[in-house]
Amino acid sequence: MRASRASGALLAALSLALGLVVVLPAAAEDHAPSETDEVPVEAGVAPDVGVPDPRPGEAFADPEIADLQVSATEVQEELDALSGRIAEAQQELDEATARLDSATEERRAAEAELADMQTEVDDFSRTVFTAMGRPDEVRVLLTAGSPKDALAGSEMIRLLRSEQDEQLLAALERHRSAVETERKAEELEEEAAERAEELERRNTDASHRADAISSELRGPIGEANEAVIAQQEAQRERNTETAASWEAYLDRLDDAGVTLPSAAALSDPDSLPSGMRPVQGEDGEPQAGVAQVTVDGERLLVLPAETADAVSDAVDELGKPYVPKDEGTGPVAYSCDGLVHAVYDGNDLDMPRDAAAQLARGRQVPYEDAQPGDVVFVGPAKYGVQHVGIVLDDRTMLAADGRIASVAVTDLPASDSALGVIRPALGQRSQARDVPEREDGELTWRCGGVELPISTGSGGEQQYDSAGAWGGYPNGLIPRSALCSIGVGSHVLRCDAAQRFVALSAAYAEEFGDGLCVTDSYRTFDAQVDLYHRKPALAAVPGTSNHGWGLAVDLCAGVESFGTPQHRWMVNNAPAFGWIHPQWARQGGGREEPWHWEYVGRG
Repeated sequence: MRASRASGALLAALSLALGLVVVLPAAAEDHAPSETDEVPVEAGVAPDVGVPDPRPGEAFADPEIADLQVSATEVQEELDALSGRIAEAQQELDEATARLDSATEERRAAEAELADMQTEVDDFSRTVFTAMGRPDEVRVLLTAGSPKDALAGSEMIRLLRSEQDEQLLAALERHRSAVETERKAEELEEEAAERAEELERRNTDASHRADAISSELRGPIGEANEAVIAQQEAQRERNTETAASWEAYLDRLDDAGVTLPSAAALSDPDSLPSGMRPVQGEDGEPQAGVAQVTVDGERLLVLPAETADAVSDAVDELGKPYVPKDEGTGPVAYSCDGLVHAVYDGNDLDMPRDAAAQLARGRQVPYEDAQPGDVVFVGPAKYGVQHVGIVLDDRTMLAADGRIASVAVTDLPASDSALGVIRPALGQRSQARDVPEREDGELTWRCGGVELPISTGSGGEQQYDSAGAWGGYPNGLIPRSALCSIGVGSHVLRCDAAQRFVALSAAYAEEFGDGLCVTDSYRTFDAQVDLYHRKPALAAVPGTSNHGWGLAVDLCAGVESFGTPQHRWMVNNAPAFGWIHPQWARQGGGREEPWHWEYVGRG
């Protein structure tokens, strides 16, 4: 790491700069959906299911971003209502068309039956007249050979006439029924035409309203993007100034010829290396794990070499993306506890992976005695141990922050919201202490942001829905700096999803020769609005697509079709990499989209 660089310094010498705590989109161009109709467009959510964002305002990186989320939610509700009306009108038209088709078929069948019956009656009459001449009783009497023959012939005539009359009456009844069926069919046809006209009016109205909403959104989204860019620059400046101050601190140590001792050498304040003095705590007692020296009349703080190396490594990670859950141990992206674990454990200072375990096992120091390189844990207690950062001075800390969506310099928590401070140089406790746990009913806060749980279906069966809202930004307004490339064109995803996708693509290439073909990945909010406006029957309501969270891809080159070897391979192998084909997108699932795949992580 940096054992040769680190030496020791006074806390005040760091001169850490204040600034806005926000990371904004990088300058990279957003990847818009394809304009071609040949490329499939997915809805991004299950049919008739929106993706609301239940996070409170304080979960967002900036009040302006929280306000934008409120506006986005209102737009989602408006477009969702339009989508519902269009779907209802389409269903009415489909039902009317089905009834018309059925009635038309019934009419045609009745007409065919009537024609058949008319032919049958004509053939019957023709046969009787041909065989018997005029079928009356006078002719029977004149031609009968005996009274018995006359009676039999007369009875046969009556039977023949009766059967012919019944057939004729039945044919006429069927004809009348056919006429009535035809009349009803005509009425149904007229109703269907009226419904079609109503659907056209609704579609036109929806298109006009979507136009208006899109126009209204251009202003707020443009202003929000400008604010985000300005805030991002402010955060970059703050990070840069902090890194420069840390480098200046190390340079001063080198210039003064101060060599930082090991953590073991500073563990006992009564037995410090020559020339070093204890640092007094708030209670007047000497602190273990740190010391001070005087250089040219100025006091400089002396940290253990391992601690200084850990801080140097953390400073090097400034600007790296934040990633939630358990994937954030670097080097591409970090969670708050993943960063602390990586930099300390990598410098021979034992540090558990989980934030709660870090607090439970670490040796605490009073909040008022916190020094650079100490680790502070953030509450409040009702959320449990939800955030952790590396102390830089009495105002700032360095952390992978869930709201800011990157490794950044942020404000140190106030004492009433700090759950404790540990000094990694003092080692680990032999027995863990109890730490606060999240209270029932409270949202799950992690690294300063709200982390939504994976939803479950009825009966508790896991649906494997995409992870949904994360970070401090609304759907489709996630900074580019918080996303990672997947190595295919300009496509990006949330960093853990990107890393697992790259691994999945490599395994796919071993089977088929080439990596996965991608047509869409992260989709910005304004791109979602544009897509919805152009294809409202196919695209997701803006702000609901999992593409807007950087957690979904649309695939091609065989995967986009059910039953292909490529699609079957994905079904069998993608879940091992955290990628699934959601239930609603499968055959018979409600909206069949074989090309749409989502990242759900490792359970």
